[in-house]
Amino acid sequence: MKACFAFVRRLAMILFAAFAAHPSTLSADKHPNIVFIFSDDHAVQAISAYGSKINQTPNIDRLAKEGSVFVNSFCANSICGPSRACILTGKHSHINGFLRNGERFDGSQMTFPKLLQGAGYETALVGKWHLSSTPTGFNYWEVLPGQGNYFNPDFLQMGGTRKRYTGYCTDIVTDRALKWLDEDRDKSKPFILMCQHKAPHRNWSPALRHLSMFDGVDVPEPDSLFDDYSGRTHLLKENKMSIKSHFHWGHDAKLHGDPQFPEHFQRLRNREYQRMNAEQRAAWDKQYEPENQAFLEKMKAGELSEKEITRWKYQRYIKDYLRTVAAVDEGVGRVLDYLDANGLAENTIVIYSSDQGFYLGEHGWYDKRWMFEESLKMPFLIRWPGVITPGTESTALIQNIDYAPTFLEAAGVPIPEDIQGRSLIPVFKNNSRATSDCRDAIYYAYYENAAAHEVPIHDGIRTQQHKLMFFPRGRQWQLFDLVKDPQEMRSVHAESEYQPILRALQQRYRDLRKFYAVNSATIPMTRGDEDWWQKRNQLANEKAKAGGFDLAFIGDSITQGWEGKGKAVWKQFYEDRKPINLGFSGDRTEHVIWRLTRGNLSNVKPKVAVMMIGTNNTGHHLQAPNEVAAGVGSILEILQERTPDTKILLLGIFPRGKDSFDEKRLNNIAINQHIRRFHDGERVHYLDIGDAFLETDGTLSREIMPDYLHLSEEGYAQWAQAIEPKLVELGL
Repeated sequence: MKACFAFVRRLAMILFAAFAAHPSTLSADKHPNIVFIFSDDHAVQAISAYGSKINQTPNIDRLAKEGSVFVNSFCANSICGPSRACILTGKHSHINGFLRNGERFDGSQMTFPKLLQGAGYETALVGKWHLSSTPTGFNYWEVLPGQGNYFNPDFLQMGGTRKRYTGYCTDIVTDRALKWLDEDRDKSKPFILMCQHKAPHRNWSPALRHLSMFDGVDVPEPDSLFDDYSGRTHLLKENKMSIKSHFHWGHDAKLHGDPQFPEHFQRLRNREYQRMNAEQRAAWDKQYEPENQAFLEKMKAGELSEKEITRWKYQRYIKDYLRTVAAVDEGVGRVLDYLDANGLAENTIVIYSSDQGFYLGEHGWYDKRWMFEESLKMPFLIRWPGVITPGTESTALIQNIDYAPTFLEAAGVPIPEDIQGRSLIPVFKNNSRATSDCRDAIYYAYYENAAAHEVPIHDGIRTQQHKLMFFPRGRQWQLFDLVKDPQEMRSVHAESEYQPILRALQQRYRDLRKFYAVNSATIPMTRGDEDWWQKRNQLANEKAKAGGFDLAFIGDSITQGWEGKGKAVWKQFYEDRKPINLGFSGDRTEHVIWRLTRGNLSNVKPKVAVMMIGTNNTGHHLQAPNEVAAGVGSILEILQERTPDTKILLLGIFPRGKDSFDEKRLNNIAINQHIRRFHDGERVHYLDIGDAFLETDGTLSREIMPDYLHLSEEGYAQWAQAIEPKLVELGL
């Protein structure tokens, strides 16, 4: 039976390869086209099809009327670049490798545009890319560099050049997309067009034609504009994305000149204004300056209370935001009109979405990142004539990792087994209702730490009624009942009546992490929010740049201790061997991964690296041995890639705890059972010197480890003596 199955699978792969090798087998009239219109930071509460109370989006609403709107659509990681990587790959951030803005997307990995292109689709991308690397899998692309600009934007061209267009970015993205549709594509083939807007991303600079929109209107404030963050984790108070305290003078408030009132405004200027030509600036100033001067006069006269100032900021923010949305909505209308006018509408799937949601004053915030509803939710509206029943609404739990398999199944292209998302085609064909095998919960993870807005790393799950969040900093749980508390103003994780629900959701959380292969030991993590750690890391990076090291020690506090209790021993054994100490107290494997890939190895090419890491993975949360071992393996891979000639002395994790029955010592022993297998006798040399620290009965003495974890000076002497023969053998 197994042989038969293997034969069938090989045959299927051969047929698919043949299919992809002869794209002419696809025809434009039989396979659906796909138009994916994607904006940036468009909150569902600013789309009238989702019941917006603050604006109207008639063209986006057409998709809801002629197709379906999904009200439980979520992102996997609420930040621009990572969300895009999730969509391209159909995989969570920790699998596709793009966890944070500023990283570089690995374009060599499989993406759905590559698979569609290989199957004969014409593929095009126009607009915001924001993944640092060059787009792959597209017959045509023209993308904004980085965040791009609203006015007179530059576009990166396929030939490696830049081209500047005069005008407004949203309009230009639509223009270029329509030009490709009308003039540049091979019209004998089906196509996918990804039309991706910068708007309504910060700094919310509207098109000139929309500057007076909402004049004389007070946009309703959200109920939680003045949230005091009580009833939830104290970490909420550490945010730096509040309208009240983190609004910028020029960038956000559109005020000219040197920043004033520093207690109310931060300093960043409006660089969009600097890009405008004279005509654009004149129109801009005609609208903004009368309002600005009236506000400044009241400020100078001391006529405004703190709440009134926050309310002014909110009105400036929300009106600009909604004005930028208006241009996106017009662009959607232009695309839909083109499809109608050219006979393409009936055979074209049209989707409108955005990379995540956004806070429109809820909880006093702008921006995204947190797992609260406003930024977790992302719009998903779809029209597919003949498949999706017009005017339907779906409550199925969907996520942006589902887009890739959906596009592939719609095009008749096999879905790779390693894609983590689920095709939504069964839901589409079920009158937009959830099918019996739809997911019961989505998994979310946010990985930035010590970033611009001070939102801590956290993850969690969201079901139809509840949301569970976990914050590693302080190991805090938060639980919200979304039916009783839709604005998420109070965590009920400590309330007795919710304990059965808390335990059940914690189990589901663990199950989903395992299902999606989430292993924190392998996911790079900074501790940049800790001042001492950040300073030590900067110093290590500076030392690393100088180079000239023959010996490197890599690890945690036990390794850092060579600078403390082990200082005299270090001087005796290593001072003349050109050493560098890359040990950081409290580090786990994930922190070492972060450091080694972000400067600690810049010019460090030692003859030998002594590595001992993992006891904090045990000590902090008794992490499973196989998971910790995978983290150690990731570090070894980094060293192999970045310093291939280095011999690595991989030490077994030292024993801890008073006696041999200590739970954490046993966990370290189990980790060592795994990592000893990394020994190859050539590049990696495993050595377990734990016995050097133990008494004959297996106990640890306070003379060697005063706290049963960290070494005394005598302990460091025994460490040095135990590894010295091996260091000599390895050529040091």
